[in-house]
Amino acid sequence: MSPKPGNESATLTPMAGRSGRWYSIRLEYDSSRTRSPWWTPILSVVLALLLCAVFIAANGMSPLVVYEKMFRGAFGTSYGFTETMVKAIPLLLCGLGIAVAYRISVWNIGAEGQLTVGAMAATAVTIYFPDLSSFWSITLMLVFGTAAGALWGLMTAVPRTHFGVNELITSLMLNYVALLALDYVVFGPWKDPKGFNFPGSPMFTAAQSLPVLGSTRLHIGLVFGLVAVLIYYLMIRFTRWGYELRLIGANPTAARYAGIHIKKHIIIVMLISGGLAGIAGMAEVSGVTHKLMQGISPGYGYTAIIVAWLAKLNPLGLIVTSILFGGLIVGGYSVQTIGLPSSISEMLQGAILFFLIAGDMIHRFRIRRSA
Repeated sequence: MSPKPGNESATLTPMAGRSGRWYSIRLEYDSSRTRSPWWTPILSVVLALLLCAVFIAANGMSPLVVYEKMFRGAFGTSYGFTETMVKAIPLLLCGLGIAVAYRISVWNIGAEGQLTVGAMAATAVTIYFPDLSSFWSITLMLVFGTAAGALWGLMTAVPRTHFGVNELITSLMLNYVALLALDYVVFGPWKDPKGFNFPGSPMFTAAQSLPVLGSTRLHIGLVFGLVAVLIYYLMIRFTRWGYELRLIGANPTAARYAGIHIKKHIIIVMLISGGLAGIAGMAEVSGVTHKLMQGISPGYGYTAIIVAWLAKLNPLGLIVTSILFGGLIVGGYSVQTIGLPSSISEMLQGAILFFLIAGDMIHRFRIRRSA
């Protein structure tokens, strides 16, 4: 029995059935099975918790105690919950941008760099236009941050569409360019002369800072993220552009024969993807740090890749997974009080990604029986 086109056979194992007739078991790889079951992300999280529990127990601690500590630290108090939401904002915006690009199988792993240049562009407004009113400061910071992130995304899209350069390479390399540019400005021209020689820009004024909720650090960047998710849902579900994205993602060949300009869509989604990450950078400097400094992002752009994949590009799923990973980050800080390093959260993130990839790969295999 020959495999279908696009499939690859793996092994043949002769076995005897109840009737005594021999048949073979064939393991086939089916490249057309791109959608794994809805429960794969849930199972991935559970398996990641079990795997990390082994390492926690090997360290002489109870996994249940550690996980309870992480949960209470992230969700058990009002302070912990608001801090989780603060961490979820850049994850949601960057994850949404990655999800938009991956709709047509474009891998944008440059959200870290796009976030960084968005933060730099927003800070430029505070440096060169320091006396603007609150409305114009925030508006220009949002516009500049979005534009800078979109431009960084475009620098990945153009080599892909015009020269066939893999976007994994360009988007990853541009992350390092952005980080080096950040080092240059915070150690050089934008360094605060009153900052006791620490690398960073001058502190933002109240007019240059995003409004916050009460006495917490939760800022209106959350509104930016939720509005962006709503627009994403409406555009994907109810517009021609969204239909074309779904068609390209499902069958690029059919989309091309239908007259859809795939290269144009790659450029558009990378502009959107980079712009959303740029908004995340603007929200981070204006709503959290209130200054541009070295290490403005602790890896939000990379973590957002797992957020988007775990959510299976679903709008509601993106909100849930960004809060989950925000909670992992905050929970990681909490366990330091009982003697574990905060890197436990990074171990959990890595384990979740491992099981997600494994689940998707296993799903692409079919077991067939032939006489």
